[in-house]
Amino acid sequence: MEGRHTYDEGDVPKRNPQSVTLQELGHALQDCQRCRLASGRTQVVFGTGNPHAQIMFVGEAPGFYEDKQGEPFVGAAGRLLNELLEGVGLSRKDVYIANVIKCRPPDNRNPLPDEVDTCKPFLFQQIELIKPKVVCTLGNFAMQTLLGKKVGIMKVRGQAFQVQDFFVFPMLHPAAALHQGNLNEPLREDFRKLKEFLERRQEPASQTEQMNLFG
Repeated sequence: MEGRHTYDEGDVPKRNPQSVTLQELGHALQDCQRCRLASGRTQVVFGTGNPHAQIMFVGEAPGFYEDKQGEPFVGAAGRLLNELLEGVGLSRKDVYIANVIKCRPPDNRNPLPDEVDTCKPFLFQQIELIKPKVVCTLGNFAMQTLLGKKVGIMKVRGQAFQVQDFFVFPMLHPAAALHQGNLNEPLREDFRKLKEFLERRQEPASQTEQMNLFG
């Protein structure tokens, strides 16, 4: 299938069974104490949007405003994301938005490996429950978590990789474009490529062709 890439393996745990609904999962995590981030957060930022979305966006972790409001991408990066979504004919009500990490790291530092390992099963469970056709990863942490590879974002951005029964579409993070002006145009290019990919209406390959990232 044109535009589809695959990886041969990935160090990613198996998907969780659908034993709960998306709403029940979010409620169960409201008082999560599984890692050190619990002590410094205001609230868990689970995710928001269409629970049956065909397109899901996954970022790194909540920032200051996300921690206060309880929703992902509500600060300056969120406003830019809204603009970019509109540019490809989408809105926040059409998609689902979440992060790999559900609690804000201190001073917006990068998530630590054990924090990612603790939180990522819940991201995989969100994906299992929502069943998107495309998961757009924003930035390195989300991309590496979903692909299970320590590859740089600049090598894979704007390309579609089939992962079990959905595509992973790595993109630059809106916050990176805000902090580094030279990344603004590449980020917009990522969204143009996403629009082109969506317009081709590609479907995941048959089960025998799929790469089973989740084991």
